Amino acid sequence: MRLHHRPPPGPAAACDTALDVRGLRVEFAGTDTASATPAVDGLDLTVRRGEIVALVGESGSGKTLTALSVMGLLPPGARITGGRITLGEDDLASLPPKRMDRIRGHRMAMLFQQPKAMLDPTATVRGQVAEPLRLHQGLSRRQARTRVVELLRDVGIPEPERRASAYAHQLSGGMAQRVMIAAALAGEPGLLIADEPTTALDATVQAQILRLLRRKQRESGMSVLLITHDLTIVSSIADRVAVMYAGRVVEEGSVHEVFDAPEHPYTRALLKASLLQSEEGRLFSIPGSATQSRGLDHGCRFQPRCPLAQALGIAGECSGAEPPLHTCGGEHRCRCWASKPGTERVGEAVGV
Repeated sequence: MRLHHRPPPGPAAACDTALDVRGLRVEFAGTDTASATPAVDGLDLTVRRGEIVALVGESGSGKTLTALSVMGLLPPGARITGGRITLGEDDLASLPPKRMDRIRGHRMAMLFQQPKAMLDPTATVRGQVAEPLRLHQGLSRRQARTRVVELLRDVGIPEPERRASAYAHQLSGGMAQRVMIAAALAGEPGLLIADEPTTALDATVQAQILRLLRRKQRESGMSVLLITHDLTIVSSIADRVAVMYAGRVVEEGSVHEVFDAPEHPYTRALLKASLLQSEEGRLFSIPGSATQSRGLDHGCRFQPRCPLAQALGIAGECSGAEPPLHTCGGEHRCRCWASKPGTERVGEAVGV
């Protein structure tokens, strides 16, 4: 399988910021303050207006918690303990619930995994898509009914008048995701967060949903934060990519920069894991587990799994202090002592 990425974005990528996350820290409370576990730790992330940014990484890296933090929908036991989440002029991390209710569905919306499970089984498609229209657009009941049919038709649902009366259990997975997209776009949000929007869909339907998202993004000019572990999706739809490991970003840049010349050994391993490595069709797996990095209070978080530290003779530096995000060229930035200027790049030599 070959990764085909879109060309790097042009001057339009320098437009205003839609979402800016600085120093975000999310913890799950234990029995006392000292036992709180940071799931997102010092995360910095920017999404510009009119671009698609992909947030990638292994399961457990903190991607979905980042999205839920932005939306103000953290699960019980999780709480934001530091940082800022700026949408326009608002710091979402400090807004009261009623203010967040007005922002969700209007200025920002979210697509979740398993769309059939997210739809209300007791409400019709019409009722669920009409809700943001009446709440955020101020449409009357009759106007909303008409607009629902238009939205369903626009996202490619056949016989939209009939489908508007359907319930969640009467929809396929792909049809349910189209309904979720229609509902998310009903409030005309400036930011759409898509958390693994094609999970459990077959390849044909997955491609259709991705084309639909890209088309709607181009038509409306909205920004998209795409959360995924599938790098082939990133290469086909995203403008920029941020690689997340153990609660923070370790590499970021345009898809062109990061995929063509990955600097962090974790990014290289993710790319390698997306390609067939043997005649038997076995996939490369990254040695070790991300849990090895949890609880480290100093040093590089990837160091317990990294083959470069010993190869380059910098194990002491890697375990002694966490590297900062430094510029590798253009918009490309990386958090790795091995990629700092003057350090020989030996990733290929050690099999990463």
